[in-house]
Amino acid sequence: MNSPNFNYLPRGMEAATIRQEVLAHNIANVNTPNYKKSNLVFETLLAQEIYGEDTKGKLQMFRTHDAHLPFANRKRIAVPSVEQDHQTLMRVDNNNVDVDIEMATLAKNQIYFNALATQMKGYVEKLKNAISSGQGS
Repeated sequence: MNSPNFNYLPRGMEAATIRQEVLAHNIANVNTPNYKKSNLVFETLLAQEIYGEDTKGKLQMFRTHDAHLPFANRKRIAVPSVEQDHQTLMRVDNNNVDVDIEMATLAKNQIYFNALATQMKGYVEKLKNAISSGQGS
């Protein structure tokens, strides 16, 4: 399968799953003194992968077949990464977790994952229909 759907959708779902774990860990440590919350970085890296370093909406070319003409820049594959937030400070115990923000981000992440799963399901169903429509009953 050389479709962007089979490339980007599962990777986005994987990133959402990792983000769910990171958010749950942040919420579990809401009362831990000196705890610094973590954030998952993926969407900006994916945008850079798709559009190049200049993410102003220009699509980058890529070769899908060896017979296609080569071009100079080879893109990097976006990999989700977890980063600690040392910039913000929420309380006097040096913990920077705001449970309301974490819960809202958790809900947003669930909607994001469900949207990707729905897209993936629709794409797989179209493939199944295309494969089975060529067979006689």
